[in-house]
Formats: sequence, C-alpha cells, structure tokens
Amino acid sequence: MHIPPGKKVYFLSDFHLGVPDAKTSLEREKKVVRFLDEASRDAAVIFIVGDLFDFWYEYRKVVPKGYVRILGKLAELTDAGMPVHFFVGNHDMWMNGYFEQELNIPVYFEPKPFEFNGVKFLVGHGDGLGPGDHGYKFLKRVFRNPFCQWLFGVIPPAIGMGIAHVSSRSSRAATGLKDGEFLGEEREWLIQYCREVMKSARYDYFVFGHRHLPIDFPLDAGSRYINLGDWIRYDSYAVFDGQHLELKTYTP
Repeated sequence: MHIPPGKKVYFLSDFHLGVPDAKTSLEREKKVVRFLDEASRDAAVIFIVGDLFDFWYEYRKVVPKGYVRILGKLAELTDAGMPVHFFVGNHDMWMNGYFEQELNIPVYFEPKPFEFNGVKFLVGHGDGLGPGDHGYKFLKRVFRNPFCQWLFGVIPPAIGMGIAHVSSRSSRAATGLKDGEFLGEEREWLIQYCREVMKSARYDYFVFGHRHLPIDFPLDAGSRYINLGDWIRYDSYAVFDGQHLELKTYTP
C-alpha cells in the first residue's frame, strides 16, 4: 500500500475496556474515541492491535453490554472508507464474525505482514510468541478450541461474563509488576521472537501490543521492535509517516 503525502498509519492497542470499573472504563473509552476522531483527519489506515476489551465473547444472539461509543466510532470510520484492521488479543480472542459483518473490519488471529511505501511491517498482538510462557500457550490452545468455545457459550451470559472478568483480573494481578519494567533483551520474549523470525525473513518494524510497556528496541540489520504500550497508564501509540515509525503519547 502506498501512503500519500501527508497521510499516516496509526497503531494502538490494549485499551482493556471494562476494567477496573464502569466509570474509569467509560472515561478511557471516551479518550480513545477522541483520539480516533483526531487521527482520522490524516490517517490512511488504522491498526488496533488487540485487547480492545478486557473480555469479549460473541454469543449468537447477545452483544456484551456497553462499548457503544467505541463500536460506533469504528463503524463511522469504516463507513466513511477508512481502513481499520483488528488483531485479537488474549483478552478478546473469542471473535467470531461480528467485527467483519457489522463494522467491516478484518480480524486477524496471528501476526501478519504489511508493506507501506516499501517499508515492511510484521504486526500482531504478541501473546504466546517467543520462548517461555508455556502455561499460557497451553491455555491459548484450549481457549481457541471451537468445542471449548461452544461449551462456554452454553453458560448463561451473566455467569459466563462474571467468570471471565474474575479470570482477567487474576491474570493482570499475576503480571502487573512485570508490565512496568523492561526485563532485558534476553528475557523479553517478543525480542527473542523477532530475532527468530529474522533468520528467515526481514522486516523493518515488528509492531506488537500485549506487553503494556512502550518499547522501541533496535534489532539487527536496522530493524526495530516496537511495543505499543497501553491506554491504562501510558496512552501510547505509534505513527508511521510514510518513512519512519515513532512511538508517541496522546495528549487530548
């Protein structure tokens, strides 16, 4: 895809709408909507790289309560012809056609390559990549299993959503301290993943979320690993101007 002069590509992730409470989540949702409204003025394409929601499950006849502002803004953008791409995260992996059918947004479950103005990107949420984290990788296989998803759908929504939110809070509590600090390149699994990929393919930028920490790390041969941070503590995002990708912080 060619990015016209004056246009940009935006990447953002990890809004975790729904936590820690309704009031705080609503304030965050309004802030993200305001950002998308401003970004749309010069955006050529927008990437949402996972964990938009703290939990999402597409029941056949039930839509999770709330989130009307963000869903409405996404529909407004795509109705106006703005390309929006969505990557599922570990908190909203149970997507099953709603975004594609209602919002005209393609949904990706694995990292995917893109090229803009000859600059190559590999984009993904980042969960379960690289060495380590074997417990989560096992759970991810279970959660992605269609039969397990069907079993969850049999549970009444009020009970299922309650169980899911308790599980999400426990997950954040277990990783909260690690999210706030850079662990060093040998312990940052996504850096190890990028280096493994580079053995067979070269990308100028590896763009991931999941880590909740804004990171711009130089790899070999001029490549860079970019982590988008989150909108809980950092309000961080990345923007590509047609030549360079830069991490930024949103100030309304």
